[in-house]
Amino acid sequence: MSNAMYNKMWHQTQEALNSLLDKESQKLGEPHKDQVFVFEMLATFYIKYVQIFRKLENVYDQIVHPQKRVLIRKVLDGVMGRILELKNEMVELELTEFHYFDDILQDLKLAPQQLDIPIPRYFLKEKLEVIKGREKILAQILADSGLDTTSMKPVVKAIPLDKAIKMIQMAERARQGRLRAMFMKQIYLQEYRVKQGKLLADRLPDVAAAALCIQKVWRAFHQSKKTEREREEEMIFLGMKPPPQFNEVSAALIQAQKVNSRRNEVQIKHEEGYKEAMVTIKNDLKLLEGPDIKENLQGQIRHWFIECRNLTGAFPDYPKVEEGGSALLFSNKTPQQVIADIIASQEEEERNKKKKKEKQPPKRKRSQISKTLLKKNKEEEEGWKMSPSLFLQAMEEGNNLYKDIWKNKDESWNFPQDYDPELIKQEKRRELESEIRVQVDELMRQELKNLKLAVDREKELPAKAGRKRGKKKKKGKKGKKGKDKDLTANRSIESLYKELVEEGLLVQALKVSLSDYIGEYSYLGTTLRQVSIEPMPSLLDVRQLITLYGILPLGSATVHEKAPMVKSLLLAGPSGVGKKMLVHAICTETGANLFNLSASNIAGKYPGRSGLQMMLHVVFKVARQLQPSVLWIGDTEKTFYKRVPNNEKKMEPKRLKNQLPKILKLLKPDDRILIVGTTQRPFDAELQSFCRVYQKIILVPRPDYASRYVLWKEIIQQNGGILTNSLNISSLAKVTDGFTQGHIVQVVRSVLTERRVRQQTHKPLSAVEFITPIASMDPVYQEEEESFKNWYAKTPLGKKRALALTRSEGGKDKGKKKERREKRK
Repeated sequence: MSNAMYNKMWHQTQEALNSLLDKESQKLGEPHKDQVFVFEMLATFYIKYVQIFRKLENVYDQIVHPQKRVLIRKVLDGVMGRILELKNEMVELELTEFHYFDDILQDLKLAPQQLDIPIPRYFLKEKLEVIKGREKILAQILADSGLDTTSMKPVVKAIPLDKAIKMIQMAERARQGRLRAMFMKQIYLQEYRVKQGKLLADRLPDVAAAALCIQKVWRAFHQSKKTEREREEEMIFLGMKPPPQFNEVSAALIQAQKVNSRRNEVQIKHEEGYKEAMVTIKNDLKLLEGPDIKENLQGQIRHWFIECRNLTGAFPDYPKVEEGGSALLFSNKTPQQVIADIIASQEEEERNKKKKKEKQPPKRKRSQISKTLLKKNKEEEEGWKMSPSLFLQAMEEGNNLYKDIWKNKDESWNFPQDYDPELIKQEKRRELESEIRVQVDELMRQELKNLKLAVDREKELPAKAGRKRGKKKKKGKKGKKGKDKDLTANRSIESLYKELVEEGLLVQALKVSLSDYIGEYSYLGTTLRQVSIEPMPSLLDVRQLITLYGILPLGSATVHEKAPMVKSLLLAGPSGVGKKMLVHAICTETGANLFNLSASNIAGKYPGRSGLQMMLHVVFKVARQLQPSVLWIGDTEKTFYKRVPNNEKKMEPKRLKNQLPKILKLLKPDDRILIVGTTQRPFDAELQSFCRVYQKIILVPRPDYASRYVLWKEIIQQNGGILTNSLNISSLAKVTDGFTQGHIVQVVRSVLTERRVRQQTHKPLSAVEFITPIASMDPVYQEEEESFKNWYAKTPLGKKRALALTRSEGGKDKGKKKERREKRK
């Protein structure tokens, strides 16, 4: 795709964003009472923002103009944050983490796949060198300490000489035996053919009968092939089968991938050129325009001195450095406007003095006012109103910049899409002016002092300096109190990093992308909810939540600072549903460090209370310095046991129970650290303390039929299997109801051995082969699934959801009773 195409895509996306911002400002500012209408409105905005996000992410990844990329990045981060805000609003409104948009998608003519939130590629691209360097250091530490299990070669055991000779002899005798058997078979077949020839020679052959026999066989074979071909064509025509070369990678796609890689190289070159130009253009401006800017500023400020003296009878006080100096006065203002502001401020001061002299109202009146305000607030809260956004302003600023600079800009001269020097000059002029203004302010302050001494004969009072000193001392005391003790002040981050790796607390994350978490969408979510049945979430619903709560905030610092903050995440579900895989996927997609704080992993390490304090200090110091970071607590129910089993008492599983709530309080928006817990037995934990630690609880279900169908296909192909008509995937998906992804992976790997993969050409795979190994495994029974549902219903969000459902049902019943009474009347 050419630059022009990506530019066109960007312009279209900006127009869509502009209209969406206008609609949002109109609709979301008003209070609404109808919950269904509010959800539909929020969901529509959410879906539209996701479409814009998908396009902007693609444009930002491929466009090569460096100045356009700066603006697109600003808007992209704003859209990302707005999606998270809307998601948070929908959760608070519906009191559930999972939402279904079937009706809205149908109205907007979108497929569920278009709701999939992409992971911005810049997360990894921009810090690829840092991640690679960190991985090398980690691999080196693991290799030096002997903890690297991936690079360990299989140990070859030495065999005594006599045993080795016997093995070779046995193998050789077996080989000779096979050759002799083949030779004897050939002799036997030769003799058999000779005998058959003699018997047939005695009979006279009937040529017509032989020809008829051949014709019958050939016609039957030809017709069966024709029928099979026609059936295949019909299935393809109906869309029930893909075309023959559907899965093959086309030449055009390969060419597009090459162009993308070249485009990335051009991006890097243009970025480097842009950075160099920023420095050179600023230096040139400093030499050419610097003296003129200095003279203009000095003249402007002198004019202000004289005009103030003429109007007020005294020279003005010069604004302080902390307030912005003369920039505070002359920011987009003429000297006449500045003088008018001074006169207005003087008049305001006089009015305020008069008001202060008047009597204050009694305390009773204040309490009455507060009560009336509370009543008004309650009345306003009856209707739902959107909470203020922290990202709309950034998006509007980006949109306005686009309109002012890029919307109607003529770029016919800039075919290679390199930087625009005129835009750099405008930006650098402002920077240069602010730098020169600081120097001018120092000179003009001195000039103002001299004028006051010469004309008004004023002197500065020394008492002011004394007051300032006193204030500074107080600030210093506060700073000392607020400081936390650094237990490892004399140690470098590298040494702490190495210590954590050697202790096994900082581990290497597996290279797993989130797209490897395969599943299918739930197509009946809205329908089931309309019939008051709470559907189990699909695997792709879970994947969406991981992207929203885990990957997007960890990947972008600007989004993490302003978006609704998710400090901790719990993945609860039966064994084999991919909870650990999702943890590793979060780390892979964001380039995060993975700290393993599972009860079994920290057992015996850093003993005692002081040891535990030191461990947490080191972990969080490294996690903050090398963010983003993920703190994984596997089998997290052990940390919150109701009652510790006797065989686990030595392990001290509840060491972190009291520390985790304190840690969560210390995490700030600047800290891109996520605590992720995984559990397959959440009912063993104390519910109250468990839910206090984990903000977001995601129930990971066993796969439904649609997900199982996709899983069987994908996992068989990943392990070297070939899908043919003889392999009935649909029956496999139906039979394996209750089995998890882990079970399917185990079965496929046990069946598709190297030998079986080689045999596929003459012996295709069949469904029966997979049934035998899966029959020996235990599925997730309905009772276990119900226990997870019942446990989730006791969590804070689950309770709120249940209450809301009972109220809505009660309201429906009341409405029905009223209708019946009216009918009777």
